[in-house]
Amino acid sequence: MVCNILSLGLYGVSGYLVEAECALSNGLPAFDVVGLPDAAVKEARERVRSAIRDSGFTFPVSRITVNLAPADRKKAGTVYDLPILVGILAASGQLSLRDLEDAAFVGELSLSGKLRPVSGILPMAMAAVRSGVRRLFVPADNAPEATLAGELEVYPVETVAQLADHLRGGAQIPPAPVWQPGEPASPVPDFRDVKGQEQTKRALEVAAAGGHHVLMSGSPGSGKSMMARRLPSILPDLTRAEALECTEIYSVLGLTSREHPMVTRRPFRSPHHTISPAGMAGGGSSLQPGEVSKAHLGTLFLDELPEFDPAVLETLRQPLEDGVVQITRVSGSVTYPSRFMLVCAMNPCRCGWYGHPSGRCTCSEQSIRRYLGRLSGPLLDRIDICVDVPALEYDELAAPGGQAEPSSAIRARVNAARAIQTARFGPDGPRCNAQMGPKELKEYCQLDEDCQKLIRGAYESLGLTARSYDRVLRVARTIADLDGEADIRLSHLAEALQYRPPAYLRR
Repeated sequence: MVCNILSLGLYGVSGYLVEAECALSNGLPAFDVVGLPDAAVKEARERVRSAIRDSGFTFPVSRITVNLAPADRKKAGTVYDLPILVGILAASGQLSLRDLEDAAFVGELSLSGKLRPVSGILPMAMAAVRSGVRRLFVPADNAPEATLAGELEVYPVETVAQLADHLRGGAQIPPAPVWQPGEPASPVPDFRDVKGQEQTKRALEVAAAGGHHVLMSGSPGSGKSMMARRLPSILPDLTRAEALECTEIYSVLGLTSREHPMVTRRPFRSPHHTISPAGMAGGGSSLQPGEVSKAHLGTLFLDELPEFDPAVLETLRQPLEDGVVQITRVSGSVTYPSRFMLVCAMNPCRCGWYGHPSGRCTCSEQSIRRYLGRLSGPLLDRIDICVDVPALEYDELAAPGGQAEPSSAIRARVNAARAIQTARFGPDGPRCNAQMGPKELKEYCQLDEDCQKLIRGAYESLGLTARSYDRVLRVARTIADLDGEADIRLSHLAEALQYRPPAYLRR
């Protein structure tokens, strides 16, 4: 007898429908799983065997073959334990599956028949909705996350015995209510703690308003890392669609939980400078997302930028330009979303004191060149805003005045600028000015005669490229939005040009 059970699988951050075909036939007792299973799927045989017996059922003494279709796509993980078990019980006549054509099963089994949570439940649930599945049976710990897909009845299952009782018409499992986010668990650092550095805070405000990449350069202790870690406090809230995009990535990585099934804040990732290229871009044997994808729709902060391996920094080129990263290995090829704000901090030399008024820099000219040479021109060309962060004077630190401007005030201006951009581009256009393409630049970044004269001179004196020219226009458009201006004025363009890399980085 053959019984077909619907399940779901993962490829990258996308789910797809899987059919578990369970067949019982005469012959020597055996239990085979086919359909390109990995080691974890093959080990399901022992988990299923033990769970069936421990749940009060009889394991069939016959030849059992389970085919996971489509058979040409590699199956990984423990998500197929539950559909295999249900298929075997149905094929052996111990369980009836009438009226379950629109139901799918996902879950890992313990040896005692309890269900354990699995990774990637949200993208699988969303694939179920697209495939016409209307009922989804998942481990209880995964149920809140699965409900985020909408248009789906999600049944939280604790044990095999509970599921069997439900399918037999006994005690019914109530569908899980749709999870609703509550208040954020902890506050984020606030700009009210930052004394001075008005120019840098202005640059970060412009970056947040337009989604631009930032490089801060300054001596140790000037507050670069402190301000970077406060950037999330002025970024706009995630929309529901954006939150689901982020949650899909974190779900695949197993970083969601029953208590926190949804990403409700823009991610802030700060990897150590010893990270590998695979850790940054993604990869490995299972083609996992890297830091550039974990930072999707949020911030990727690279402290001590020149200390990163140049090979790691060069992996940022594609995601910075395209908003996606494509990982190709022998085992396959996947594409992950990776549209983030890159925020970098660095010292101007290895000792950190080049250009400091104290004159305590001990680096030679050759040493400085070698240190800054770790940053390639193409990478710097992809950064929209570069700003020098000067060391604070004693009087600024010891001033008894009140606190600086709070993040809430800065965020109000950022939100107003983002609202202008949303109205300008519409639902199908770019999300912010930093994502404008040639069409939007031509339509929304028109320059008058005075502006054209200014940027023509800057193009030659600053050695701008076509890419950096476009980035200047995007930043100028954001500054105009912050001022509530419909057109780019001379002052907006002049400020945008001030954010190009300083001379010591361009040499």
